[in-house]
Amino acid sequence: MPAPERIPPRSMTSPESARDTELLARGELTVRGRVREASNAVLYCSVAHEGREAACVYKPVAGEQPLWDFPDGTLAQREVAAYEISEATGWGLVPPTVLRDGPYGEGMVQLWIEADPAARLLALTEDEEAGEGWKAVGPAQIDEDRTALLVHADTPELRRLAVLDAVINNGDRKGGHLLPAPGGHLYGIDHGVTFHVDDKLRTLLWGWAGEELPAEAAAVLTSLGRSLAPGAPLATRLAELLTGAEVAAVRARVEALLATGRHPEPSGQWPAIPWPPV
Repeated sequence: MPAPERIPPRSMTSPESARDTELLARGELTVRGRVREASNAVLYCSVAHEGREAACVYKPVAGEQPLWDFPDGTLAQREVAAYEISEATGWGLVPPTVLRDGPYGEGMVQLWIEADPAARLLALTEDEEAGEGWKAVGPAQIDEDRTALLVHADTPELRRLAVLDAVINNGDRKGGHLLPAPGGHLYGIDHGVTFHVDDKLRTLLWGWAGEELPAEAAAVLTSLGRSLAPGAPLATRLAELLTGAEVAAVRARVEALLATGRHPEPSGQWPAIPWPPV
C-alpha cells in the first residue's frame, strides 16, 4: 500500500482567524439548508458582514439531543471550548468557532471547511502490519469471513490532533470528523462530546498510543499548562463555557501528559473506538 501524502506542519494559526471569528460573530446568518445525516440540528448557512461572506455551520442549542452522561452545559459550548484550546496551542486544528444568537436561538457557528476528496488519512489493508507512512489502529471486520487492518496516516498534523483530543478528552473522533483542506492543512470538527471529567477518549487515532510525545507537543503542552492557570485569560474563558470541574480536569490531563511524556493508551474501561467509526 503506498504511503499517504505528507501534510506539511503548520506551527501557527492562520492570520485570518481573528477576521473569520469577527465575521462569524457579527455577520448576518442566512440558513441555506440542513445536514440531514447529523443526529443533532446542523444547518448550512452563509454569513455576511461588511463586504465579506463565507459559508458556515450553525448548530442551535435548541436542536441538541440531551446526553445522559453530559448533563452540564451544551454541545455548542464544548465546541467553542475546543476551538479556544486549539487556538491556545497555536496549531489551528479547529475551524474558527463562535457562540452567538441565530435564527433559532443561541448556538455554535463554525466556518465551513471543504475537505480535499483526494486526501487519504484512513485506509484498510490486508497486510499484517501498517506500511511506511501509516500507523495501525486495529483489526476491522469487513464481512463475516474477512478482517482487515485499519490504519491511519502518520503525519505531523494528525499526530497534533491526537494530542489535542487527549487534552479535550474527545469521546467521538470519527473518520468523518477529519477534514484535510485543499492546500494541506488538517482540521478536526464535531467536538460536542468532549471535556468530560472521566476518561472517555474514543478515537481512530490510536496509532501513537504509548509512544513518546514529540518535543514540539511537549513544548506546546507546557505553554498550554501556563495558559490554564487559574486567572489566566484562557482559564477564564473556559470557565464561561465549562464547569469548574471540567476546567480542572483539562488542567489535570495536560499535567498527566507532561508527567508521562507519552501518548495515552486505551483505558480498557470504555470503548476505545467510536461507533460508527466513520
